[in-house]
Amino acid sequence: MEFGATLKPRAGVPIFVDRANIVAALKDRVPMSNIQDRIAKDVAENDVLLFMKGTPVFPQCGFSAAAVGILSHLGVKFKAVDVLKDPEVRQGIKEFSNWPTIPQLYVKGEFVGGSDIMKEMFEAGELGSFLSEKGIALESA
Repeated sequence: MEFGATLKPRAGVPIFVDRANIVAALKDRVPMSNIQDRIAKDVAENDVLLFMKGTPVFPQCGFSAAAVGILSHLGVKFKAVDVLKDPEVRQGIKEFSNWPTIPQLYVKGEFVGGSDIMKEMFEAGELGSFLSEKGIALESA
């Protein structure tokens, strides 16, 4: 190919380079050494954060489904991180919290626990009070 030559599309498909999409895709590729920083940043930037398997709409395990159900019942707005999409986050969150299981709930930067602790707190009426004390709005259904 000569200097200054143009690329010809294959089969009539134009070639586009969308810099914004490339930058966004590369931004998510954080080296393993920085995974703890990425998790800490996520925890700090979100009032209620749930690390879970799957998504709130399509949880991939019963414990994650239970955690989402409890938060939804209380009317809590939260960010969910699907640990199944990134093995580094899946392992990193366990090291970050020194807690071996997922899901994991964080409120205002504080690790609350997994679905078992959430369930106990919810059944005792403590989870709603805890969230309210932390300034989290509850919009009960």
